[in-house]
This record gives sequence, C-alpha cells and structure tokens, in this order.
Amino acid sequence: MTEELAKTLDPQDHRLLAVWAADCAERALPYFEDLYPDDDRPRKAIEAAHAWARGDLPMTDARQAAFASHAAARDADNAAARLAARAAGHAAATAHVASHAPHAAAYAVKAVAAVEDTGRALAENDWQLQHLPKHLRSF
Repeated sequence: MTEELAKTLDPQDHRLLAVWAADCAERALPYFEDLYPDDDRPRKAIEAAHAWARGDLPMTDARQAAFASHAAARDADNAAARLAARAAGHAAATAHVASHAPHAAAYAVKAVAAVEDTGRALAENDWQLQHLPKHLRSF
C-alpha cells in the first residue's frame, strides 16, 4: 500500500486494516511470548490496534504502544521473537498510518519463516490473504 493510497482510505477500511494487521501479528505472537513471557509490550500493541479500531483508544496511544513493541523487538535476542514484536508494532502503528498494515503481515510471515519450514510460512501468507477483506486486496 502506498502512502498516497493510504491517505484516501475510507475510515472504516482503515479500521478493517488495523484489525487485519493485529490478527496477523497475533498469530506470530507466540514466537515472542514463549521466550519472553514477562514482556507484554507486543501483546499490548496488538490490543491497542484492536482498541483503536473499535474507537476505544486514541491514535496517539496506539502509536505509543507501537513504539513500545518496537523497543521490545530491539531488546529481543531471538530472530523470530524480534520479527513477531515488529509485526505487533506495525499493527498498532496502522492506527497512525494505514500503510503499516502490510508490514505487520510481512513481519508475521517472516517470524514464522524464521522457525518453521517454508510450507508453513506460505500457509501463513495464504491465511493472511484469505482474511484480508477482498475490497482491500488492491491496496
């Protein structure tokens, strides 16, 4: 999704993208939480994306959760955990700019690929495409 397309996105579609990005990131979250069970920053970022999409959280708070999740990624010394935390950070950042949504999905697939076989990563990518609303697939 280009920045120009993101600027013309309908607010409801923006919220749909945030939910989709959060759902993608959440599927990769165990790669982080299994190694860092006491660090809830990525989970809070995913929760922030959902809360923003519902209208329960200001964009600025979701953005702060994104920054915190990216900090968790920098703190992680495991590749899959780092990638999962990045996915969560981009999911929350989607509240600020919709073009973060595909980055959340891409980092989630990369997290899977860092641990699982190629077939599992391809299956994750397929899941993401199937769950992206059809009218948003051109973005």
